[in-house]
Amino acid sequence: MQPLYDAIGKTYTRSRQADPGIVKTLSQTLGLLPSGAYLDLACGTGNYTVALSGLGGKWSAIDVSTVMLMQAREKDNSVSWIQSSANALPFPDGCFDGAICTLAIHHFSDLRRPFAEVYRSLRGGKFVLFTGLAEQMRYYWLCHYFPEMMARSIANMPTETKICEALLEVGFKSVTVEPFFVTNELQDQFLYSGKHRPSLYLDPTVRANISSFARLSSESEVQIGLERLSADIQSGAFASIAATYATELGDYAYIQCTR
Repeated sequence: MQPLYDAIGKTYTRSRQADPGIVKTLSQTLGLLPSGAYLDLACGTGNYTVALSGLGGKWSAIDVSTVMLMQAREKDNSVSWIQSSANALPFPDGCFDGAICTLAIHHFSDLRRPFAEVYRSLRGGKFVLFTGLAEQMRYYWLCHYFPEMMARSIANMPTETKICEALLEVGFKSVTVEPFFVTNELQDQFLYSGKHRPSLYLDPTVRANISSFARLSSESEVQIGLERLSADIQSGAFASIAATYATELGDYAYIQCTR
């Protein structure tokens, strides 16, 4: 996964930034304390790490990508940025008061290993994840325009049951799941950020910084899908197509558990 994000990382900040609403929820769920020590697992360019660090606590963050961490270090030198696999964290037992992981678990080949490492490194507090779920992604209208890409994306994304079972198996308790619905105000342009703003996907910079488009799509499928999407936006047909994908499952989810 490192080569992918070394490539994406070169332009990542052009369309990816910490969304204030997500930051607020992560902060409140963690119960950030000025004296606390916190971990960001698979931090990327550190958008959420930096935003949360500004609200409180001493933060450490790990990622496998050299390019992404280089950008992260430029944003905030008060955070301890460390290049590491999520499967073997370079921290002693019981050194953190909480941890987060945003939009990254679909890149973990085995959820239990990184989850067990987070559990080991926590002395207490919560582990909070923000992620899509496989069952939610089946209702992304992107499936209509990019079916092969989305089929691959869904296959890579764990289900709610799989995530919760992995967390419980390594020792976490009180696992809860809260759905998140994309709005027009969303500022972080991740995969389904254009739910209500389909023209976002016509921008090559936005697509370049979304791993599904960068890694799981073919040039021909994207070109055909974009032509269909553009035509449907212009004709007004898009609204009725999107309506067929409506769901109450949510578009993403917050998953929290306690040590």
